[in-house]
Amino acid sequence: MKRFGQIIGVDPQQFEKYKKYHAAVWPEVLEMITACNIRNYSIYHKDGLLFAYMEYIGENFAADMAKMAADPKTLEWWDVMMPMQKPRDTRADGEWWANMEEVFHLD
Repeated sequence: MKRFGQIIGVDPQQFEKYKKYHAAVWPEVLEMITACNIRNYSIYHKDGLLFAYMEYIGENFAADMAKMAADPKTLEWWDVMMPMQKPRDTRADGEWWANMEEVFHLD
């Protein structure tokens, strides 16, 4: 299992709408997240910044992310979410959510 932490900004004027969508995530999107071997997925908010935590239990992260990115319902969800998000200028090429370096963990 691999842990991931990611950050992205959120448009303050869109945050309540963002929360409303995440209070009732489309079932097909949740099914695809699970099918792509992601577990224990959470998103937190503070001062216009979203922090996501997830655990990946699969064998091929790139293939699973490609599978997710090819799913029509997930793409529809992303089309709704992306205008509300503000990617970090410091994210790596190809990232939307910026991946973070894990510096400490205690089981």
